[in-house]
Amino acid sequence: MIKLLPALILSLFLIACSEDGVKSDPYASWSALEFYDESSLALEAGEFEEAIKHLENLEARFPFSPYARQAQLDVAYAYYKFDEPESAIAAADRFIRINPRDPNVAYAWYLKGLADYNRGSSFMDGLFPRDLSQHDNKSMGEALRSFSTLVERYPDSRYAPDAYQHMVFLRNKLAQAELHAARYYIKRKAWLAAAKRGQYVIETYPTTPASRDALTIMVTAYKALGLNDLAASAQSVADANQNIDNSALAMDTPKLEAPVN
Repeated sequence: MIKLLPALILSLFLIACSEDGVKSDPYASWSALEFYDESSLALEAGEFEEAIKHLENLEARFPFSPYARQAQLDVAYAYYKFDEPESAIAAADRFIRINPRDPNVAYAWYLKGLADYNRGSSFMDGLFPRDLSQHDNKSMGEALRSFSTLVERYPDSRYAPDAYQHMVFLRNKLAQAELHAARYYIKRKAWLAAAKRGQYVIETYPTTPASRDALTIMVTAYKALGLNDLAASAQSVADANQNIDNSALAMDTPKLEAPVN
C-alpha cells in the first residue's frame, strides 16, 4: 500500500492540473464553428483585435477544419484593419504559400497591396491629405508589385480593376518622388544626378504626367553640363509631347470595405 502512495499522489496531481487547465482556458470547449462565428461577429462590429484572437485560436486548435482556410484569409484582413501592416502582409503571404490554387489568392494579393499602400495613414488624412510622393517609396514600390502581380496573374478577378487603379496612382506618385529628388539635385547644382533622375522617370514611368517635368529637368541639367546635343534632344521630345493630356492617369484609389467570403 505504501508503495502505491506516490503513484496515487501523482495521479491526483495530474487530475488537478488538468481541471485547472480547463478552468483557465475559457475556450477549451469551443468548436471550430463557434470560433468562426465569434470572429465574424467581431469583424462586423469592427472589433478587429477580438477577431484576430478568435481566428488565430481557430487555426491553432482546428488546423484541418473547413473553417481554417477562411480564417487564414480573414486574419490578414483583420490585421490590415487593425493597422498592423506587417502582420497583415505576413498572413496574406502565408495564405498564398499554403493555398496557391485557392480562388481567393487574388484577394490575398490585393490585401498585401493595400497594407503597403496604407502604411502611416490616419484619420487626419481626411483633413490634411498625404502626398505619398514625399513618403516611403519602398512601401509604395511593394504595393505596386503586389497590385501588378494581381492584375497580371488574375486579370479576371473582381479585384483587378481596383488594383489597376492603384497601380496607376502609385506609378504617378513614384514618378513624382523621383522629381522631388531631381529638383533637390538641381538646387545643389548636382547636374548629372538630376539628369539621371529625369532619365529614370522617362524610362520607368513614361506615361505619367511627371514625364513632362522630367524632360524639363533633363534640359536644364544637360545645358548646365554643356551637353547641348542632349539638351536639344530632350527639348524636342518635350515639344512633341506638350499636347498630350495625361490628366486621366491621376486617379484616386478605392477602399476595401469587407473581407471576401
